[in-house]
This record gives sequence, C-alpha cells and structure tokens, in this order.
Amino acid sequence: MATNPEGPAKSVSASISNVGQPLSVDQSSRARKYFISMMIRTACFILAVILPSPYRWIALFGAVVLPYIAVVVANAGRESIKGQATVLNKGPKEIGSN
Repeated sequence: MATNPEGPAKSVSASISNVGQPLSVDQSSRARKYFISMMIRTACFILAVILPSPYRWIALFGAVVLPYIAVVVANAGRESIKGQATVLNKGPKEIGSN
C-alpha cells in the first residue's frame, strides 16, 4: 500500500448547482427544435411548388438538406461538454489503487 505524502485523499462531491436540466426538459427542447426544423422543411417543399425556376431549386435544396441538419441539432443534447466541466483527478494512477 502506497502512502500519500500530502496527507489523506480528499473526496470530491458534485454540488446541486453542477447538475444539468432534467431529462424531460432536455427531451422536450430537442423535440421542439426538430419539429420547427421539419415545419421549415415543409415550407420549403411548398415553396418549391409555388416559386419560379431559380428559387425553386434553392427551396428544394433546403428541403433535401434540412433533415440532416435537424437530426444533428436535435441530437446535440446532454452529451455536450459544459463550460463548467472540471477534471477531478489530475495525478497519475498507481497500479492496484482504487
């Protein structure tokens, strides 16, 4: 068993202010972003039918590309790193230590 010359090891606990928003709030926010993106896509399809030729292609391009962008934006949720992230243990670990 190795001894620590700096004294006993200190435990680090998370405070309640470090906790993110609840899962239900996060899911509803992501669903709302996806719904808005799909409504814009629907508008692009309608505009592709109504608009004349040069603008029709821009609207059609938006309707084709928007699903990919909507999925990426909707999935960028809980796994993103917050600015308040900290490293808990900076020192090297010894073999056999817990």
